[in-house]
Amino acid sequence: MNLKTRKRLSILILVVGMPLYVVAAVTLMNWLDTRYGRQPIWVEVVVYVVLGVLWALPFRRVFTGVGKGE
Repeated sequence: MNLKTRKRLSILILVVGMPLYVVAAVTLMNWLDTRYGRQPIWVEVVVYVVLGVLWALPFRRVFTGVGKGE
């Protein structure tokens, strides 16, 4: 995949995919709160950090080298 395609795809992922992922993560946390009750703050922080890192793993190859010049 050439650099121009990766740049466009990365913008699409960040503008469309990231907000959808944030909504899904918050919905998951709200579901966990209603199902199991409010968790301690450190559990919520760990879950949000894991979810924050987890979204980027499938897109590593897309984001690699996007910030560099041609």
